[in-house]
Formats: sequence, structure tokens, C-alpha cells
Amino acid sequence: MKFNLFRGHEAVSAEPTSATTLTMAPTQVVIVTAADTSSSNNTEINKNDMFEEIKSKFLNEIDKIPLPPWALIAIAVVAALLILTCCFCIIKKCCCKKKKNKKGKKGKDGFNMKNMQGGEDDDDDEGETGLTEEEKEEEEKEQEKLGKLQYSIDYDFENTKLTVGILQAADLISMDSGGTSDPYVKVLLLPDKKKKYDTKVHKKTLNPVFNETFVFKVPYEELGGKTLVMSVYDYDRFSKHDVIGEVKIAMNTIDLGRPIEEWRDLESADQEEPEKLGDICISLRYVPTAGKLTVCILEAKNLKKMDACGLSDPYVKIQLLQGGKRLKKKKTTVKKNTLNPYYNESFSFEIPLEQMQKILVAVTVFDYDKIGKNDAIGKIFVGSKATGLGLKHWSDMLANPRRPIAQWHPLQPEEDIDGQLASLNAKK
Repeated sequence: MKFNLFRGHEAVSAEPTSATTLTMAPTQVVIVTAADTSSSNNTEINKNDMFEEIKSKFLNEIDKIPLPPWALIAIAVVAALLILTCCFCIIKKCCCKKKKNKKGKKGKDGFNMKNMQGGEDDDDDEGETGLTEEEKEEEEKEQEKLGKLQYSIDYDFENTKLTVGILQAADLISMDSGGTSDPYVKVLLLPDKKKKYDTKVHKKTLNPVFNETFVFKVPYEELGGKTLVMSVYDYDRFSKHDVIGEVKIAMNTIDLGRPIEEWRDLESADQEEPEKLGDICISLRYVPTAGKLTVCILEAKNLKKMDACGLSDPYVKIQLLQGGKRLKKKKTTVKKNTLNPYYNESFSFEIPLEQMQKILVAVTVFDYDKIGKNDAIGKIFVGSKATGLGLKHWSDMLANPRRPIAQWHPLQPEEDIDGQLASLNAKK
């Protein structure tokens, strides 16, 4: 009986139906999810245990440190501030780079050719081509065009003559406030500075036409060691002439077998330190009752070398000036082959006392040359309208009548003194 009942039960349970199949599947799913939740709970418990364990170890280590709690808190605060500062600096640097990149973008919609071609990093470009402000200024100066000069060079082998032609200049930079210049060209053959030529001054133009030639007598054997310099200047009546640019040609780098005629861009001329021309000692004496001014040329020292042998043949010219006009002139004797001549030569001029405030005395030291023009070494002037030592010397003389007052004066370039004298006359 039991067996039958068991069999019947077994038969009933064994009958497959779709309903029983469907009900069994969800029961299995419920079992799986329960297992998952239990495992996740276990992992959470394990994590909490690990955290508690690490926390306890950390607190134990802190307890071992021989510092009071307030010190530990201070250290933690400082460390936090350092971290925050570093983060702030990094963020600020990134923002600055982004701003620079935005400023550096070119073209429409902020695109440039580099971005279109391959997307190179702007930061890398800045790192490779980045320049300081001083370097950028130097590059701008180098890139600035000063103008160009057309010249010609021809050498006569039979007569050993070098002919230099200054033809014209073009596109010169403006040096005057009116947007023009008053250019002229100075030509010399270095290292000899004694022999130099100047073209005529062309007023208010940036494209002057000169068409002037100059001849240097130079043996061919000596020509290789010389350098031809053609400097373009802006003439200024009342101050020092400013150099616009220059062309330098080493004579050993050109072919003198044929005439040369070409254009060349002007290069910036090196600003040289003022050349020392020497000093001159003069004595002034005025007798008011007789209306007599005595100028004594005592001596000079350390004069500039003007001859090829390294010496000079100096003499002194004294000019009495009033209102830009030359009233009288005197000369000393020539002292041969010396840079430290001693003269002790006196010259007298009759000047009424009421005219003394209008008088200027110009003193020029020249190098005597048998062939050619005598070159000025340097010049000074004294008088009531002079400045510096020139004014002081004149005032000392008037304050001490009948007594000779001696004074050393540093020589200045002749063109500078002439400019000062012209300026004084223009103020009247």
C-alpha cells in the first residue's frame, strides 16, 4: 500500500507540465540573489574590518611619536596649506598658458596653419621659439630696414688710385620730426682715419642722389689690409650728426680687376665711445683800462695721432668771434712730430670793456699737412656765452683783471663746437 501510494505520488510529481517549469525558475533566481546579497554583506564587513585595523595601526603609530597633540595638528595644517598652495599654482599656470595660447592664435576663428596641418602643441611651440623681451627688441632692430646705398669702386693699377663713387641712396629712415632727413655720406679707408671725405648735404629727402667720386692714393700691396667704410649721416645744424647706417667692405674680399657698381643695404653702425682728442692749456688776461685781451697758448698733451707714423704736426689757430662773424685770427708755429707740443706763444686783441660780453674766442688745434687739407684735431671756445670750463675760465679772467689765468681744456670734435656756436647765433 505504501508502495503504491509512493508510486502514485511519484507519478504525479513526475508529470511534466509547463506550469511547474515556470514556477521553478523564479525560485532559483531568488536563491541566487540571496547568495549575492550575503556575499556583498560579507565583503562590506571585511572592508570595515580592514579600515578599522588600518585606523588602529595609524593611531598606534601616532601615539608612539613623542609630540603633543597640538604639534601634530599644526603639522597637519601646514601640510594641508602646502598642498593647497601647490594646487593653486598649478591651476594658475595652466590658466596663464591657455590665455597665452588664445592671444597667439592667428587667422579667422582662431585657427592658424599649424593647427590646420597637424595640431602641434602651442606650448611646445612657445618653448621652442620663446624669446625674452630684450631678444625680441634686438630682432626688431635687426629686421628694421635703414635704407640702401648705391656705390661704385674702381682701381687704377697704373697710378695706384682707388676711386670710390657715392651714387645715391634710397628708402632711408626718417631722422627728423618732419618725417625726412638731411643725409650726407662720409667715406674713409680704415685703418687710416685721417683721410676722409664728405658728400654734400641733401636737405629733407629720404632718396638723395649724390653722384660724387673720391680718390684714395693707395699702393696695391697695402690695399688688402684696408676696409672701405661708407657711412650715411643725418646732418643737424645745432647738435651732433646722427648716423643712419653704414656699408663696410673689406678690400681683400672684392675683385678689383673690374669696376664695381652695386646696391647694398645699410647696416646699423656701432656706437663708438667718444674718441679722446687730447687737452690744451691756455692762459687768458684782460686789462680793462687798456681794453686789451691777451690769449697765450701754453701747451697741449695727448693729442690724437693723425699721421701714419703715429704722430702729428700740430699748430693752433685762434679766432675772435662776434655775432657769428670772425673779427680776427692768429696762428702759432707748427711743432713737428709730436703729440705733446709746447708753444708758450701770446696773442693780443684790443677789445673795449663794453664789448667783452659779446666776444667769443675759439681755439682749434690742427694737424699740418704739406699735401692736402690740414685736418682739425679738436676745438674749444671760451666766452660769456660758453658753458662749463669755457664759461668758468672767462669769468675767472674778468674777476681777476690784469692777472693771467691758466686752464686746461679737453678738446672736442670740431663739428660739435661749430654746432654749438651756430646754435648760439641762432638764438639771437
